[in-house]
Amino acid sequence: MTDEITVVLAEDQEMVLGAFASLLDLQPDVRVLATAHSGDEALAAVREHQPDVLLADIEMPHRGGLEVAEQLARDASATRVLIVTTFARTGYLQRALQAGVAGYVLKDAPIANLVDSLRRVYHGERVVSPELALSAWDGAGNPLSAREREILREVERGATNADVAGRLHLAEGTVRNYLSNLLAKTDTRNRIEAAHLARQRGWL
Repeated sequence: MTDEITVVLAEDQEMVLGAFASLLDLQPDVRVLATAHSGDEALAAVREHQPDVLLADIEMPHRGGLEVAEQLARDASATRVLIVTTFARTGYLQRALQAGVAGYVLKDAPIANLVDSLRRVYHGERVVSPELALSAWDGAGNPLSAREREILREVERGATNADVAGRLHLAEGTVRNYLSNLLAKTDTRNRIEAAHLARQRGWL
């Protein structure tokens, strides 16, 4: 008899979430324990239910799928993470691999591929969409440190340098130094351009 695979689904678009839940419920070896509409809800659901697999989108309110994966890695959680996303960006994939994500597949793949990926992840394999598998190893990794990503996320939210300093408990001069380095690293003219480029490339 096939083992039952327990799953938590995290997706902020209600229609997509409902479709995934319905399709997975049709599988005899899959049981959806809970659904979540945000990263915080996903993290809470995983901690409560301890599923075999978290199937999560990347961009969600209150923490994205990659941030949830990174937190679960810090928690030493046994739940394996399968990212299902529309974003075919190598920056996201590289962050996912660094966070120990077990699978990264695209939403436009056939549903049979998604179910197959879920089963393979459950059985300990790592699954990556073929479109991204080669580019993951092209050497163009995410050049931003965790602190630099935090600063650019604050910039995206419209924070001033003083705001960033206060929220991240840094001196304002330190924030200016980080931003100066970020402009050089991203070859951009200002902090807004740097944040936009980093988001486009999947570095955030």
